[in-house]
Amino acid sequence: MIVELNHKDADTAQKMLDVQLPSYLVEAELIGFHDIPPLRDTTATIRESGESFIGFTVDQELAGFVSYELADDGNCVDICRMVVHPDYFRRGIARQLLSHLLAGAAAHKKVTVSTGERNEPAKSLYRSFGFTEAKQIEIAPGVKLSLFELPAVRG
Repeated sequence: MIVELNHKDADTAQKMLDVQLPSYLVEAELIGFHDIPPLRDTTATIRESGESFIGFTVDQELAGFVSYELADDGNCVDICRMVVHPDYFRRGIARQLLSHLLAGAAAHKKVTVSTGERNEPAKSLYRSFGFTEAKQIEIAPGVKLSLFELPAVRG
């Protein structure tokens, strides 16, 4: 079930952190870089975030979530986090969350997202929705982020 998450609530923020940390540890292993900012998050930083959060629950348990920010001009959505707990990998949760976001808050808007250059599962997911790789940036020696874009006009 897809639900809006109130990340300002302490219990919800803790549940989100309990999903986020193991998820980003997997990405850290994939890309060979453990200084990923989401691994430094705490319940306080999640609660203070200006992002909007959409969660996916399985049997009333938070299994994953996506967060995003709307650009000041309202024409672009930046996906900040796409998180699925490793216990729920390969169940289509990220695909459902992304589909929900693209049909809702991100409908008819340009969408941007980034992931580790070596995170093939994430890159494959974004490409399957029509995202194209716009550029890569090096965030540390030998570690690159792939930046993806999806145009506002979609068929």
